[in-house]
Amino acid sequence: MTINGPHQNPTVYSAGTPLADANSAMILIHGRGATAQSILPLGQQFNAKDMALLAPQARGNQWYPFSFLNPMQDNQPGIDSAMQMLADLVAHVEAAGIATNKIVIGGFSQGACVSAEFMARNAKRYGGLLVFSGGLIGPPGTSRDYAGTLDGTPVFIGCSDVDFHIPVERVHETADVLEKLGATVNKQIYPQMGHTIVQDELKQAQLVIDSLRVASA
Repeated sequence: MTINGPHQNPTVYSAGTPLADANSAMILIHGRGATAQSILPLGQQFNAKDMALLAPQARGNQWYPFSFLNPMQDNQPGIDSAMQMLADLVAHVEAAGIATNKIVIGGFSQGACVSAEFMARNAKRYGGLLVFSGGLIGPPGTSRDYAGTLDGTPVFIGCSDVDFHIPVERVHETADVLEKLGATVNKQIYPQMGHTIVQDELKQAQLVIDSLRVASA
C-alpha cells in the first residue's frame, strides 16, 4: 500500500560520492527539531570510499509529533509516511545500481527510531543499520511479529543507560528483536552519557561500514 503523507517527496540532501558513481550508500535520518543538512556531517566523519550520503528532510523538522513510546495512532500519519519515504528512497538508490546489501541506514534519536523500525518492518539483507540513541517505535508491550530476515545485516546500537528520551529497556528490546530477525548486533550502553553521539560510537559504526568492503572483496 502506498502512503501519501507529510513526508512524501521530501527534499533529499547529498554529500560524498555522487549516487551515479557510488558503489555504496548511506541514508541518514535526522532527529526531532534537526535538519537533513545537520546530520550529513555525521556521514562525512566515516572512512567510506565511493559512498553516496543521502539525508531526507522531514516536514516540520520532525517525523512524528509525540514520544516514540506513545501509542502508534498518536504518531500517525507521521510514522507510516516516514516508512514509505524510506522505502521510496531505498528503491531510488537501488535503481541507481546499488544493491540493498550495500545500503546503510542510520539516524540519531527520532531518526534512529525511524531507521530501526523501518528495517524491522522491511527485513532483508542491508549493508548495515546505525542506531544512535533510539529504538523500535511503540509503547511497552507492542507486538514485534515482524516478517522476513535481516540475514546477517550488521547493526550497531549505541545509547546511554540514563537517556531521558530512550529507556535502556527499549534499547535491549530493540537489540533482541533485530537479533531474532537475523541481524548481527553490536549493542553498546554508555554509562551516564548524554543524549548525544560519542567518539566510541563512531568507531563502532565504522566497523559496520568496513564490513561493506569485506562483502565486496
